[in-house]
Amino acid sequence: MAIALPDDIRDALAALQRGLSVGRPVPRENLHLTLAFLGDQTDAALEEAHLALSGLLAPAFDLQLAGVDIFGEQAPRLVFAGVVPNPALAMLEQAVVRALRAAGLAFARQRFRPHVTIARLSATPARSDIAALRDDLASRAGFRAPPFRVDRFGLWRSRLSRKGARYEELARYGLTGAPAP
Repeated sequence: MAIALPDDIRDALAALQRGLSVGRPVPRENLHLTLAFLGDQTDAALEEAHLALSGLLAPAFDLQLAGVDIFGEQAPRLVFAGVVPNPALAMLEQAVVRALRAAGLAFARQRFRPHVTIARLSATPARSDIAALRDDLASRAGFRAPPFRVDRFGLWRSRLSRKGARYEELARYGLTGAPAP
């Protein structure tokens, strides 16, 4: 489950990626904001997810990306653009997770920390790479993308290959209804 990003936001993130001294940039077409990671699911489970999400009502809202950080302080795993705190986004994530659980999908539940991954790091970056990364982050600390309207989210599938993940949107759900319960 993810929010696709408008082209101008992807452009801003691609500019942010340029010059990173460490990590593999996420391809522009793969930049997204994950609401819930479902892992491997059967086609039947994905159909149940689709049915559950088709009835979800939630309002559209504005969202803004700001700041750059890493996950994994001692052993960083990825570089990400942060999201300005937004109660509507948190409510959408909670409604999506409730709908998926009610539909019987089993998936790992993690604390929701909204972000857009912009680069992935090797499993064990060298200390010099971590120092260079911290310099990169400091030089990008003031990153702030323009706000954008979130009026839909989608059910996505990731296909892994030697060249990395490719994402495919299986279904799209509009956000125009009453607030999610």
